[in-house]
Amino acid sequence: MAACSSLPTVVPDLARRIGASTPLSGAYGPLSAVQSKAILERLKSRSTSTSIFDRHLALEEAIVGSPLTIGNQVVLLQDGPATYRAMFAAIDAARDHIHMETYIMDDDEVGQRFAQTLMAKQRQGVQVHLIVDSAGTFDTPKVFFQRLIDSGIKVLEFNPINPLLARKEWSLNQRDHRKLLIVDGRTAFLGGINISSVYSGGSFSQKAQSGNTATVAWRDTDLQLRGPVVAEFQKLFLATWEAQKGASLAVKNYFPLPENVGQQVVRAIGSSPEDPYSLIYATLLSAIGSAEISVRVTNAYFVPDPQLLTALEAAAGRGVEVVLILPSQTDSWLTFHAGRGYYHQLLVAGVKIYERRGVILHSKTALIDGVWATVGSTNLDWRSFLHNYELNAVVLGTEFGSQVQAMFDKDLAASDAITLAQWERRPLDLRIKEFFSRTWAYWL
Repeated sequence: MAACSSLPTVVPDLARRIGASTPLSGAYGPLSAVQSKAILERLKSRSTSTSIFDRHLALEEAIVGSPLTIGNQVVLLQDGPATYRAMFAAIDAARDHIHMETYIMDDDEVGQRFAQTLMAKQRQGVQVHLIVDSAGTFDTPKVFFQRLIDSGIKVLEFNPINPLLARKEWSLNQRDHRKLLIVDGRTAFLGGINISSVYSGGSFSQKAQSGNTATVAWRDTDLQLRGPVVAEFQKLFLATWEAQKGASLAVKNYFPLPENVGQQVVRAIGSSPEDPYSLIYATLLSAIGSAEISVRVTNAYFVPDPQLLTALEAAAGRGVEVVLILPSQTDSWLTFHAGRGYYHQLLVAGVKIYERRGVILHSKTALIDGVWATVGSTNLDWRSFLHNYELNAVVLGTEFGSQVQAMFDKDLAASDAITLAQWERRPLDLRIKEFFSRTWAYWL
């Protein structure tokens, strides 16, 4: 474990690419350099004074490889009920195929409703491909998935825990933490929301704020996207299916002619342990390093490595307002206390920390300078950066940024501030838990 004290240094010198061109793509293919520059200049003109567009975007392109796409529509979805309503509406309207990838799919009321809806579409001739993680669905009865298979749905178990079922080199630690739904190659959903009844309640209801742990709601965030960026998420789904040696795909129209359906500029980012480093981690570090005004982070499992700590502290040190909203209660005891072990260091550096009360915080979002936003499945812990397949979207511009800011403000109003004076008075038993938990950070 001593040899794994930090993640590999992944972000090259930011200054090297200042002024480099950032290509954009739309429904009709790559834009010219002049068109791309005009769009980025328009985004800059609508934002507060910040050089994140100049300092970060060309580097992000080099790190990630996927294009910035224009002409997209992005809908911000808060909590399970709103997300599930939008998902079911899209599934009901499916005419060609449905692709779904999830870490958890429980055999409960929500899981059964998804199963019945997907099987109904399969009977209508809409081909369904489903990827589920073996560890995340360990407690889901096999008969649950067998019914889906018997209906004609093609189900792929990602990296089976049973080594006898492995279709490639067996690695227990690699998990598919992505949450993705693609309908007809035109609509995509992604974020932190699994398929489970724990998401049945809204996180801002009186019931959620009651503090009753038996009925506590889960606070999470998803996106619904339409437009050219959906093809990038489709490529990631198909690449995972192929890498896991899934059955032959049905012949369907996976890449329909894209359409410009909105004004949002979006980039798809997928990471996997096969990459030299986490692409999401690298671009987030770059964005924080480019911040000049504000960094707003909401995250469920916060166990930062030294590079992320340095990036947050450096941003606060140069006058950027860095605010973190983290859980006050959790489903992962070790992760919770391991993350709290970094509070003192961050508070001393000027980072502001709040803990969301009354809910299980499961959201993974970040907003930089009000104009660079990301939503996805990636936690700020070693497991997400080193061991998991993860998926995020980056959305540029003040229009979407203001929506994320409003969501952040709403969560902030339902959170408690952690002050340095208060934290230094915490009891000994909490300090012991933090010390013990941090020794396991790499494996959490």
